[in-house]
Amino acid sequence: MVSGNKSKAARKSRPPVVSHKSTPWGLIAAVVVVVLFAGAVFGYAFLQNQQSQEQAAAMAPFTPSEENQDPSTQIEGVVAQEYPGGLHVSGDQQVAYTQSPPFGGAHDGAWAACNGVVYDQPIRSENLVHSLEHGAVWIAYNPDQISGEALETLRAKVEGEPYMVMSPYPGLDTPMSLQSWGHQLKLSDPNDPRIDQFITALRLNQYQHPEPGATCNEIGPVQGGFDRENPPPFAPAPAPGTPGSQPETSGTGGAAPAMGS
Repeated sequence: MVSGNKSKAARKSRPPVVSHKSTPWGLIAAVVVVVLFAGAVFGYAFLQNQQSQEQAAAMAPFTPSEENQDPSTQIEGVVAQEYPGGLHVSGDQQVAYTQSPPFGGAHDGAWAACNGVVYDQPIRSENLVHSLEHGAVWIAYNPDQISGEALETLRAKVEGEPYMVMSPYPGLDTPMSLQSWGHQLKLSDPNDPRIDQFITALRLNQYQHPEPGATCNEIGPVQGGFDRENPPPFAPAPAPGTPGSQPETSGTGGAAPAMGS
């Protein structure tokens, strides 16, 4: 007969039962994915921030200020000329501009809509010059020389951007030309860094256009304004002295729309 002590000893001598848990590979993989994703997001944000800072630093010399009222003087190729503001002609009159494209002087009493508008057809210069008076930058391009990828590059700088406007300009003597009030820059390469420099220096530069605070929104034809969907067509500027035309530096005092001038 087995004693109680021997029975207890036998029980104590049995090896303990060990429970092995499986490794949670799914959870580990999920954690790794989350960590990698967070790292990628952080890295992207860091690079974007670094690029923004570098871009801001590069554009700093071309940013208008009280001390630097016309940064475009630092951009090679910019032509500047002073023009009086507020000289208006009526919608059936042409101005004998001395510059092509024009970038100042007498203009239509209605401005062309210029808040990031890209016109597919050439439009009347007299309306666009009024847009410049309000602080817009106008990118004109020769439709025989700019198309495809080059055109899309320019479009991306304008479409949806406040106080920017773009249109084809038949007969332009260079592939493209940038205009602000009293300033012009003619270029051949849509990737030229001077395009961004010009826009930074002169778009809404309160020191360089006659009407700070004027709108670039469309004032429709019912209000005596400009029909964006059916704009007045382009016509080459008449030669100075042409009967019926107006000199660049004089206007008839035609009525302007209710907003702006």
